[in-house]
Amino acid sequence: MHQAVANQAAPADQVSFSGERPAFSKLVTRGALLELVTFGFYRFWLATDIRRHLWSHTSVGGDPAEYTGRAKELLIGFLVAMAILMPVYLVYFLIGLEAERLQAFASIPLIVFFYLFTEFARYRACRYRLTRTLWRGLRFSMGGSGLSYSWRSGLWWLLVIVSLGLALPWRLAALERFKMRHTAYGSLQGRFDGTGGDLFKRAWGLWLVALLTAFVLGTGLASPILLSMTSSTAVFGFIPTWFLALSAIILVIAAPFAYAAFKAIEWRWWVSGLRFGEVRFESELETEALFGRYWAVIGWSLLLLLLFAIWNFGAFLLISPLVGTGHDSQQRLLTASQHPAMLAIFVIGYLFAAIAIGAVLRLYLNRDVWRLVAQSTVVHNLAAASDVVGQGVAAGALGEGLADGLDIAGF
Repeated sequence: MHQAVANQAAPADQVSFSGERPAFSKLVTRGALLELVTFGFYRFWLATDIRRHLWSHTSVGGDPAEYTGRAKELLIGFLVAMAILMPVYLVYFLIGLEAERLQAFASIPLIVFFYLFTEFARYRACRYRLTRTLWRGLRFSMGGSGLSYSWRSGLWWLLVIVSLGLALPWRLAALERFKMRHTAYGSLQGRFDGTGGDLFKRAWGLWLVALLTAFVLGTGLASPILLSMTSSTAVFGFIPTWFLALSAIILVIAAPFAYAAFKAIEWRWWVSGLRFGEVRFESELETEALFGRYWAVIGWSLLLLLLFAIWNFGAFLLISPLVGTGHDSQQRLLTASQHPAMLAIFVIGYLFAAIAIGAVLRLYLNRDVWRLVAQSTVVHNLAAASDVVGQGVAAGALGEGLADGLDIAGF
């Protein structure tokens, strides 16, 4: 009886994050430059450095985590993944050469294949990262079948589409239960206690906003076609077109706020559902905590795309006189755009823009979101993890390579 009261009164342990933003910015900037000169191959080393930084500066109960993955493992996994994926691309290309009709027919099974393959890779990548994570010297482990996870995810997405997104919370809960059922910290078995109903109660208003946004934008895009079929100044005879345009503008501006709010709710729900034996977690992440992070990404991305457009326009002004004056304006535009120097400048500008946007994403959506989630998390009954026996082995890097080849590797 007294022991039970003592356990209930035991204080929760706060998760802490001690990583400095300037140090992470320097790491990402240096990595981005090395990505540029190595044509992207340095990303395996950059991903490893980022994980080591985030893991090592995140402490639970005063003990930091440790990431033991190596960049060479990611590179080898990526090369193996390319050996699997390239024949698929080649077959689809050959089908396209045979006949456009066959190519169109093959697109449906190709899309289904790549979706299921992506989910398989996502699960295997998660397993790789978990089995390379240590805390107090003990390794996390994860079993389960990536194929089983993949077809479950596919069936759930069909239900999400049919239900107009209503089934999304239940899909997320079912997949998290599957992952945590096969996850453990040493001998401490994991589980997920979050429910789809709980997530829906927290985010049903955002679901309505998303549905309204899709309806208004869809109707707005279709309105020119509808108006061309009728002399009315309103779509369907009762929605003024100016109202649709205004609504579309408002909803586009509101969309980042709604998405950031949903991600904060999802993070809070996910963290609070995690269990390892009697150890449980709780998140106090505020709903509006991620607003600034997502708007920063949008702002920097728009600025970088604007600079990319200015770069290309300036290059065109310099190169267009080189194509001569004997052509008409349309022909000169086409000739200048196909000039080898213009193509080289475009590729250089594209690489700079893509790598810079990648650095922005890593800074604001990887590091900053990690910090916010970590610092808003408390752990209850951490003492239950004191007498844990180590078990499990490190998983292979093939899943991480597949995820990288499909551009879903994460951080």
